[in-house]
Amino acid sequence: MSGPVTMAGVKGMGLAAATAALGAVAVIEAVAGAYDRPPTAIAALIALAVVAPVALVRLWPATAAVLSALAALSGLMISYPVTVAGVTALAVLCGVAGRLRPLRTTCSLILPFAVYAAAPLSSDRPGGRSFALILLAVAALATATGATLQLRDERRRHRATEQSSAASLMEYAARGERARIARELHDVVAHHITMIALQAEAARLATPGLPPDGARRLTAIGDTARSALTEMRRLLGVLREDVDAEPTLRPQPGLRQLNALLDEVRDAAMGSGVRLIVSGSVEPLDPGVELTAYRIVQEALTNARRHAPGAAVDVELHYSGDDLSVRVYDNGPGPVSDGGRGHGLAGMRERAAMVGGQVTAGAAPGAGFLVEAVLPTKGATT
Repeated sequence: MSGPVTMAGVKGMGLAAATAALGAVAVIEAVAGAYDRPPTAIAALIALAVVAPVALVRLWPATAAVLSALAALSGLMISYPVTVAGVTALAVLCGVAGRLRPLRTTCSLILPFAVYAAAPLSSDRPGGRSFALILLAVAALATATGATLQLRDERRRHRATEQSSAASLMEYAARGERARIARELHDVVAHHITMIALQAEAARLATPGLPPDGARRLTAIGDTARSALTEMRRLLGVLREDVDAEPTLRPQPGLRQLNALLDEVRDAAMGSGVRLIVSGSVEPLDPGVELTAYRIVQEALTNARRHAPGAAVDVELHYSGDDLSVRVYDNGPGPVSDGGRGHGLAGMRERAAMVGGQVTAGAAPGAGFLVEAVLPTKGATT
């Protein structure tokens, strides 16, 4: 049973067919041109000898070119005609060989023809000298063309190598910057968050007669700090990209985790009302969109707790086919003049823009503060 046909096999068959065709044409030309120089079999053999090395061009291009050149030269020496097919084969071989070994191949191919064309022994055979000059020009032109193509390929490879090196350097610099950020987060921010958790727990345990609401607030502070540490450890693992010990990564939060987030806010806000309202046909969203929606709600709730403590907050999600609308409304005093929410709002807008959405924020109709986001359900499209 025969095996599968490969691309190399197809190329090999094509090369064999081309060699056979050139050989047939060369033999016909040689026999037709040597009818007055018997035996014609020698002309046919010489013609085949010029063309046959084409079959070797894939394995030994320079050797094939030299063999073809020597066969053509031997035909000239005994005044047998040069065929068009033979010249074509020689040109092809010279071009291929020139791409691989331009200097060595040029010398080995051109020198015999140059010597023969200039030799006094050929003075009584002007036709042979003319053919030698023609073959010399063909060999030189084909080899030069091959060398030019090789130089072009080398330049392309050089440019590709430079681009790859530049990309590697940029990646190396980015890794270094990520490692530096990870160190800063671990050494400074994580330390302070840990101290917050410890101080909250210590205050709850060390304060005699602490009212239940106060104890609950301190517990919420400690829990929030520990949750922040967990998130930071996950982020540090991503930044460091530790290849020796892969970090334990939690799944990124999404809309399924909103209830837990709202419970955390209720526990920390001394009973202030926080509601989640969902409308429309609920459907799975792009993970990046879910993460963005979660972070926007999280930041809006943080702003509400900071700037409108004790205010009631409504979180609304509306599914409308191609878009998800997110609204976070609090009935607090509204926006403050010092722009204290500015950095958080800028972060929300950046997150929304990354998935092809947008965020608006400002005073709500009547009173309070309103954050609205519209996000595409499938994420950003290119």
